[in-house]
Parts: sequence; C-alpha cells; structure tokens
Amino acid sequence: MFLSRQVELKYSMGPGNGTAVTEFVLDGFSGLTQRLQLFLSLVILLMYLTTVIGNATIIFLVCVDHHLQTPMYFFISNFAFLEIWFTSSTSIKLFVILGFGRRTISLGTCFAQSYFYFALGCTEFVLLVVMSFDRYVAICQPLHYAAIMKPQLCIYLVVAAWVISLTLFSYRLVLLYQLTFCGSNKIHHFFCDNSPLFKLSCSDTSLLWKTDSVFLSFVILGSLCLTLAFYMRILFSILHLPAASGRNKAFTTCSSHLTTLAIAYGSCIALYACPSGDVHLETNRTVALLNTVLYPFLNPFIYSLRNKTVIQALNKAIAHETMQLFPSLRCISGQRFH
Repeated sequence: MFLSRQVELKYSMGPGNGTAVTEFVLDGFSGLTQRLQLFLSLVILLMYLTTVIGNATIIFLVCVDHHLQTPMYFFISNFAFLEIWFTSSTSIKLFVILGFGRRTISLGTCFAQSYFYFALGCTEFVLLVVMSFDRYVAICQPLHYAAIMKPQLCIYLVVAAWVISLTLFSYRLVLLYQLTFCGSNKIHHFFCDNSPLFKLSCSDTSLLWKTDSVFLSFVILGSLCLTLAFYMRILFSILHLPAASGRNKAFTTCSSHLTTLAIAYGSCIALYACPSGDVHLETNRTVALLNTVLYPFLNPFIYSLRNKTVIQALNKAIAHETMQLFPSLRCISGQRFH
C-alpha cells in the first residue's frame, strides 16, 4: 500500500512559529485491508463509469430523438448532465484513494471539491423542484401543459437553477480561504465534507457553521416542502382520475421520481439537518457514500433507461448507428421485406 504523504510549511504566526497545512490527507477508509480497498475501488469505478455512460446516453438520446424533445426529458437531460459532474466531484478522488493509496489533496483542490459538492447538490434540489412542477402541470393541468411549459420557460428555469446555486454557495470559497489550518492535516472522510474539514481549523469556524446551517436548511428543507406540495397535489388528482389505467400510468410516472426524492432528501437530511458534529463519523461516511455514488448510479435507470419511450429511442439510435457502420446490413434487412 502506498504511504500517504503530509506536507507542512513553517511560517510566522504572531510572536511565535506555527505550522500551516498545505495539503490534507483523506483518511476515510484507511481502516480497511488493502485487498478490500482494491475491491471497493473496482466497484466504485464500475459504478462511476455506469453513471457517466448512462447519463451521457440520456443526454444523447434527448438531443437526437424528436420524440424525447419535451419539457420532461429536457429537464431529465439537464439532471443527467448535473449528475455526471456531481458524482465526478467525489468519486474520481475516492477511486484514486482506494485503488492507488494517494490520499493527499491540496488546500485549493479540497476547497474547490467542497464548493462544487454543495453547489451542485443545491442545483440538484432546485432541479428536483422544477421536475416535480413539470409533473404537476402535466397531471393536474394537462390541457394547459403546452401553454404553461413553453420552451422559453423551461430554459429559464434550468438556467436559474444553475446560476442561483453556483452563485449562492460562492460564499464557501470566500470563508474557507479565510480559515487557518494548523496541526493535524488528516480529514477523517473520503472527501472534504463540512464537519471533518472544519474541525482541523485553528480559526473560529462558527460563522461557517452558522452560514452553512442556514443555507443548507433553506435549500434542503425549502425544496423538500415545495416538492412534497406538488406531489401531494398530484396524488390528489390521481386518486380522482376516472379510469384505472390513467391512475396506473400516472403512478408509474411519479413513482420513479419519489424513489430518487427519498434517497436524495433522506441522505442529506441525515447528514446536514443535524447540528454540527452530531452525526457519527461512520454514519457520515456511509450516508455520504450513498449520496455521492449510489444515488447518481441509480438515477439513469430510475428516470429514463427503464422507460419504454427511451428504450425505443435507444434501439432506434443503435439500429441507425449499426447501419452506418455496416452498410451491407441495410441491403440484407431490405431484402427480407421483398
């Protein structure tokens, strides 16, 4: 196993000398055996590649198939794009840690990882609200759906979700760079999460704790309330549908969304709705692994890749590409119908 390296820089701090940390050591899974870490790294790599390929496939199909160029799939494709970057912010480093033992991460990279993790997470919750609003209009106001969910509105909603979230959490970078880290540089986690990172600082982190508490509570609980409000209205409308087939179709459409909502909000509330430091370290790492690896892995299958319309579009795209690569098959398939 590779040995983790700690780099420390001596500099003047007031009247005496101190030690400033220039690199952190992510020590999240150091207790596991080397063989188990290697196995876990392969699992993480497989899940990450599946997540990227699955979400990229959704984006590609929405772009090339006109049957999928609807508001719902427009939002799903943007959600898929987000999930690629969200899981990349932690999964790549986690694979390097487990597979190669390279646990060190520079100060700037650590801060950037922390920023993108929370900013992209915020974007995810806003998009979930937007997607639930889209389903609300489609099920509760079907006759007005085309008039309400115009392309311009869809673009505005997506752009607003990205801009607001990336701007809202820019305060993290400002406040993090004002902290001083001295002494131990071991982060007892597999990424630069709040609690283990703040505990290493020899500065006052109360402002960051309070600011994070306000923003995260506002984003997580606020978006949850809006999303539940839309789905309660959807459920009420579904129960009043006259035909059983209509109710089954509506329930099928919304059940996948509710599955992702339960995972996303459940994991984040367990991690960040508690007061600072109240979540046990092992619980924190386990739930964070669920949130950063498993949740993005499941999304392509839950939202799209088991949908009949998406499967038809995928089969059509595969058939088209096959014909382009092997033109002779076109003649063979054509002769069957003579």
